[in-house]
Amino acid sequence: ELPPSEFMQVADSTWLVLSVVSNGREPPGCQATGVTKIARSVIAPLAEHHVSVLMLSTYQTDFILVRERDLPVVIHTLAGEFDIYKEESGECVPVTRDDVSNGFLKPKPSASPMLHPVQSPQTRFCVLTVAPDTLPAMATMLIDVLFYSHSPPWDGATGSQDLDSITFFSFSLIEGYISIVMDAETQKRFPSDLLLTSSTGELWRMVRIGGQPLGFDECGIVAQIAEPLAAADISAYYISTFNFDHALVPEEGISEVIQLLQQRQESGR
Repeated sequence: ELPPSEFMQVADSTWLVLSVVSNGREPPGCQATGVTKIARSVIAPLAEHHVSVLMLSTYQTDFILVRERDLPVVIHTLAGEFDIYKEESGECVPVTRDDVSNGFLKPKPSASPMLHPVQSPQTRFCVLTVAPDTLPAMATMLIDVLFYSHSPPWDGATGSQDLDSITFFSFSLIEGYISIVMDAETQKRFPSDLLLTSSTGELWRMVRIGGQPLGFDECGIVAQIAEPLAAADISAYYISTFNFDHALVPEEGISEVIQLLQQRQESGR
């Protein structure tokens, strides 16, 4: 419904949303949450089959967006380990490899994943949710933060790995569930009794992937970040945007995360 505009960039592809639902058979002792829980089972296999993904972690769950034209490859890649369903008229209908066999192309030999620089600003972030009926009480504040409280755009050409801060605010409304990521200073502007977070009040640090806007055709970016974190049982929230990717990790683990990612960069794997 948005009118065409020279100021609005739209990706050419149409994207479909995959949500991964646990069946309760999580490996014993696995503590990682967020995108790292599905790193080996979903993200890495899709990267190996040259499927580009957008990741969106929310307060409630994680979503993987894949291009519609890649759906046959996605189903053939994941059907061996997952029961796959599609939604039709509000009902979940099983999908098998045979359902998409006509559109399946055997993937080319796997290439090494793309490697991108990472920066870790000093900003501390909160992952929050709010009850939908409380939105009117904070609507004016949300609009101000979303559209008017901006710092100058970050210049990737002059950026460094020791960024002091980063402006980042994420608001998701999915099937009535609201998820918000904001920095700790911005959180102070909102009424504390309306914001719901974990009982630990955990703060998160961010790893920003890419020194310049990323392309939608590149694959392996999420795997580059998620795989080493999964191996170390480090929880992570992952948010892909139009230009960059962002991984949020627990504040106390940021030093280990940077070390792991630097080692991966240096090894070229």
